[in-house]
Amino acid sequence: MIGRIVEIADDRRHLFLSRGFMVVQDTEGQRKELGQVPLDDIAAVIANAHGLSYTNNLLIALAERCAPFVLCAANHNAAGMLLPIEGNYQQAKRFDAQIAASQPTIKRLWADIVKSKLQQQAAALEAASAPSIPLSSLVRKVRSGDPDNFEAQGARRYWTLLFGESFRRDQQGGGLNAMLNYGYTVLRATTARAVVSAGLHPTLGLHHSNQGNAMRLVDDLMEPFRPMVDLKVWQLQKQGEDMVTPETKRALVRTMYDDMQTSAGVTPIIVCTQKLATSLAQIFIGEKEKLDLPLPGLPLNLASSLLDE
Repeated sequence: MIGRIVEIADDRRHLFLSRGFMVVQDTEGQRKELGQVPLDDIAAVIANAHGLSYTNNLLIALAERCAPFVLCAANHNAAGMLLPIEGNYQQAKRFDAQIAASQPTIKRLWADIVKSKLQQQAAALEAASAPSIPLSSLVRKVRSGDPDNFEAQGARRYWTLLFGESFRRDQQGGGLNAMLNYGYTVLRATTARAVVSAGLHPTLGLHHSNQGNAMRLVDDLMEPFRPMVDLKVWQLQKQGEDMVTPETKRALVRTMYDDMQTSAGVTPIIVCTQKLATSLAQIFIGEKEKLDLPLPGLPLNLASSLLDE
């Protein structure tokens, strides 16, 4: 079953556990109950409001189900994330294999991820009726470990092609940048759950190396899916949306449930992240050779909506 991504976006809310449900309660007036969500249905909880409180029992129950609890700071960026310390029955074995992975293997895997990201960026540009060749032409040039940093070269071309010459990606910026931040926060939580569920350590990355980043592997594995968030933000902009609102949040969350083409058939993005993380764990322990990356192209739901416009 595909889990639900639950955002708490209103102030003065209290979250607690009751009989297998996460209960949301108003903290003012009569402290009315506002809603319940079965714990087993939750893929992640995003705390994106001020004045929230929550019980320890609830956080433990979410951790036991490998459901991240994400704390959002200013501009919808993730400031922290609660993850379980046990997520897979083979966790110790997979941690050991992850640590022991050879540099040639890690470099090969990172190159495959970069190629996939560039292919998805090219697909996003094509859908936006923008030139895609500047991105697709880089794919065949990527070597093991991406020593020429074609990922960064592609990004510099990509943003202006998708959003125009005046656009600059700025995590502290408002408008489209804030919408991208929110979409990436949702994607990061989704990918973090996949990583932990696969029995991998989120800090032991393939490429990201920031010493202060506890989610380096998560940031590695979410790269091929970022263009799907980007294209959804582009689509929302075309519809007249230029800031984070309840409506744009819902649209960005729904992107995680859009279907992508894979070698095994059509699969929602949230499941694609799980398949990718699991395949990485299998490579580390010698059960698999290649990553389960999505095939180049748009999520089918998103492509259909673009055709309708």
